[in-house]
Amino acid sequence: MSATMLTVKELNFYYSKTQVLRDVNIEIPGNEVTAIIGPSGCGKSSFLKALNRLYEIIPGARVTGEIIYNGGNLLSRDVDVVGLRKEIGMVFQRPNPFPKSIYANVAYGPRLHGVKRKELDRIVEESLRKAGLWDEVKDKLNKSGLDLSGGEQQRLCIARCLAVEPKIILMDEPCSALDPIATAKIEDLIYNLKQDYTVIIVTHNMQQAARVSDKTAVFLTGGKMVEYGETVKIFENPENKIVEDYITGKFG
Repeated sequence: MSATMLTVKELNFYYSKTQVLRDVNIEIPGNEVTAIIGPSGCGKSSFLKALNRLYEIIPGARVTGEIIYNGGNLLSRDVDVVGLRKEIGMVFQRPNPFPKSIYANVAYGPRLHGVKRKELDRIVEESLRKAGLWDEVKDKLNKSGLDLSGGEQQRLCIARCLAVEPKIILMDEPCSALDPIATAKIEDLIYNLKQDYTVIIVTHNMQQAARVSDKTAVFLTGGKMVEYGETVKIFENPENKIVEDYITGKFG
């Protein structure tokens, strides 16, 4: 059984006066893929924003509760948020490479942390290899990242995330803008990444959650997490009737 990486206690999330998450309690295991599923508007993406405090850039957004990581509450005021986001990286729904070369995209984070050129070369190659993109781009590292296909851009963004050596990778519907072939490559990549990282993925695609995740959390309208457990059990024998209705397509 994997050790716990994150422990979320009584998490509530608000956009001004609107509450989007209610009393969420969950333990996220290390070196596994945890999927967050549920209908639109149930707080899935907001949950990810809480885990690396990305909500702080949104006016009026606030959270209460605790998120225990490395023995401390990462919501505490004395946490170094820049360092936190280095350890808990984010891959967004739509690929968002910088208007720079492929090399510069991957090297961007390490450069900010003072890594020198010789070491950058190693980090760039290693990160692109882990993202399954090295063989496709090794001869055009000086080309713009914007020239890549959508699926390649998303893998470039994953490589950019990996380059700063995170412990946890958050993915917010990373395949929703991709075609089936590109999606399959990302799913294979997610499966391989859990050997070295903890992955938390929000997806609207329940078949994808069933394919890639070890554990699944089901959020429903109103921001409540109604069931959490092994993915196979959630999809084949859920405890909650409302979860069964959602998974079988009776609503959502």
